[in-house]
Parts: sequence; C-alpha cells; structure tokens
Amino acid sequence: MVTLVVGASGATGRLLVAQLLERGEHVRVIVRSKTALPDVVTSHDNLSIIQASVLNLSIDEMIGYVSGCRAVVSCLGHNLNIKGMFWPPRRLVTDAVRRLCAAVVASNPADPVKFVLMNTAGNSNRDLDEEISIGQKWVIGLLRLLLPPHVDNEAAADFLRTRIGQNDATIEWAVVRPDALVDDDEATAFTVHPSPIRSAIFDSGKTSRINVGCFIADLLGDQETWTRWMGKMPVIYNREE
Repeated sequence: MVTLVVGASGATGRLLVAQLLERGEHVRVIVRSKTALPDVVTSHDNLSIIQASVLNLSIDEMIGYVSGCRAVVSCLGHNLNIKGMFWPPRRLVTDAVRRLCAAVVASNPADPVKFVLMNTAGNSNRDLDEEISIGQKWVIGLLRLLLPPHVDNEAAADFLRTRIGQNDATIEWAVVRPDALVDDDEATAFTVHPSPIRSAIFDSGKTSRINVGCFIADLLGDQETWTRWMGKMPVIYNREE
C-alpha cells in the first residue's frame, strides 16, 4: 500500500512516516524542504519525496501524486508563532484537505481511499452530542475570534463530515483528535475514545506525538481498527499509569 503524507516534516508527521516505513509500507511525502526530514527516513528505499508546497501544486500535479495511493494523511498544522498563526495561508489545513479530496476523486481509484486528518481534541464532533461546559464554550468562541488556526481545524474536519460524509464511494475518512501534544522518545500505551473524556481547555490530557503516529499507522494498516473508527473523530490520550 502507498500512503501519501502531507505535513510529513512536522513534529508528528515525521514520526508517522517513520512508523509506516518500519511497518513495511511505501510512503510518498510532499514537503517544502527535504532537510526537515531525518536522514534515516530520507534514505529509506520505500520513501518517495516530492519537494513542493501542497497549496501551490496544480490540480493535475495533485492527481498525479494521489494516483496509486490507498491512503492520504494530513498532519498539516500552523506554526505556533505570530507568523504561523496570523499570516497567510490562514486556511492551510482546510484548503489542503479540499484539494487533496478533489484530486482523489478525479484520480478515479478502483477502491475507496482512506483519508486521515490529524486535528485536535479542542474541536468538537458535531455529529455527536458531546458535552461541553459553558466555560469551554466561551473559550472556544474566543479562540474562533482570536486564533485563525482553530477555525481552520474546525473547517477541515467539517469538510470531511459534511461534504464527504458517511457514504462517499471514493473517500473513507477519520479525524484523529489528540489532546495536549507532548514529545516522548518511545511509544507507550494509549486509549482511544469516540469523544473527549476530559476538558481540552480546563483539564487537558497528554498525547505523545509518537502515539499519534502509531494510532494513525494502525488505522491504515489494520482493517478492524479502520472499520471501528471510519467516519468518526476518535480522541487519543496517553494511558495514565
């Protein structure tokens, strides 16, 4: 299976790429700079590197890159600095998801393509009646006004929920929602839930980036795991000892 990963040079994306390669998968990545990827990854025989900005590619180029892929993963996100949060492109994640999905449809795959979007536990799944406190609703409302990346994350997930939906013949999707991301050297036990089990604002849990990579690799490589979470927005936490 060939998996296309965008956002592969990010802190979580490169861990996912490493996980997929370790499991014997063929991986195609779109990165603006090869130097952001570890040498052990770039030298792997199963890795193909496309050096480009995903938003600058033509639709024909996008179709060519998604063709032959059985899965597409977006680990795109905004850098947590002034430029990353407030300068263009403000809809980086949403625009990338839209363009990738359009390319997948235009490529006319023989079987449905799995699309995984890395998102955030601070974004609610509006297909479910997820409990959110009044205080968290107020904070989320402020984030929508003050921080464009939060709106971008919501819009990207909503595109998959509402525009692709549950019965699309070409694209199957899952939105992975980690809570507060942390860096760990090794994968540990983690739990996965349909909805948050704690407040992402007032009582956030920890989710290691390497565990996110492991879970996404599980989704793509294990059909039972995919069937369980397809069309859903699973929330992942490190298991507390």
